[in-house]
Amino acid sequence: MEILGTDNQDIRWKQRFQNYEKAFNRLSRAIEIVRITPDDDLLQSGLVQTYEYTFELAWKTLKDYLEMEGFLLRSPRETIRQGFQSGYITNAEDWLQALADRNLAVHIYDDEIIARVLKDIYERYFFILQEFYNNFKTRINE
Repeated sequence: MEILGTDNQDIRWKQRFQNYEKAFNRLSRAIEIVRITPDDDLLQSGLVQTYEYTFELAWKTLKDYLEMEGFLLRSPRETIRQGFQSGYITNAEDWLQALADRNLAVHIYDDEIIARVLKDIYERYFFILQEFYNNFKTRINE
């Protein structure tokens, strides 16, 4: 007998991952473009916004996957902690800081904060999102 909802949850995380994949590819392109034109405020804002929704899709994909495994998760923080404990992400500290900066970036207008968030996108967050992408890309093909 099949457990009700398992197939739907399996499909759900895969659909969410497909959206994440598109967002991650946009983020990759946005980083390349901003590196070419680093002083363009509009491009920087676009990069931050692209990061925000890419990160949002990453943690929600992780949540869907963990719920398929039977975990009940109520928040991004719980999802990140469980993802780390389950071995699906390797750097919970960077993920939690990325979450904090995603929440901060939605409401910021301070150039110093934007500069710090951009630096972290380049030096930290892109790499955790890339690792997540690579990890779940192999899972979707299993």
